[in-house]
Order: sequence, then C-alpha cells, then structure tokens
Amino acid sequence: MSDIRIHRDHHLGLKKAREVAWQWAEEVEKKFDMECGVLEGETSDTVEFSRSGVHGTLIVAADHFDLHAKLGFLIGAFSRTIETEIEKELDTLLGSAAAAAKKVAAKKSAAKK
Repeated sequence: MSDIRIHRDHHLGLKKAREVAWQWAEEVEKKFDMECGVLEGETSDTVEFSRSGVHGTLIVAADHFDLHAKLGFLIGAFSRTIETEIEKELDTLLGSAAAAAKKVAAKKSAAKK
C-alpha cells in the first residue's frame, strides 16, 4: 500500500476552509468517482473519501488542510501522479479562495475611506 500525505497552510478561517473542502469533495466525487462524507466539528471538519483501491481523510481546520490517503496495490503504482493531481487541485482551490478573500477585504477598506 502507498500513502499520500499533503499539508497546506492557509489564512482562510474555518468557514471559508469548509467551503473550499466541500468544493474539493464535489470535484473528486465527479472526477474520480469517489464517495465523500463530511463530519463537522467545532474547530475542524473531516472529509472522508473512498472508492475501490483508495480511502482517506482531509482534515479541514481554520489554518490548514491535512490530507492522508491510502492507495491499494494496483492504484499505488500511480501514487506520484495522483499526489500531484491532488496537490494541484487543492492549490487551485486555495488560491481562488484567497484571491476572493483579498477582493472582499479591499472593497471593505475602500468603502471605509
């Protein structure tokens, strides 16, 4: 079995991080035929995902994401490609969310002046 571990820090806060995580879950459900479930908590959420040969979790906190996935023997041969794709997808979603947050902050700042 192969393991994939990805950690990403962010400054979104829990509410925005949840939105990013749910968007990520929807995309992997469509793109990779995953089944996803969300366990909400007070300070963090856990997105559980699985399909034949893959299962894992994405921990969603106010300041970081931690993804851990276990790949079965056959899919493990593609672990580097899968890891790269997950990193790209997460980074894209985090970048979009951060840019949107900056726009909102800039508009609020301009409105105060």
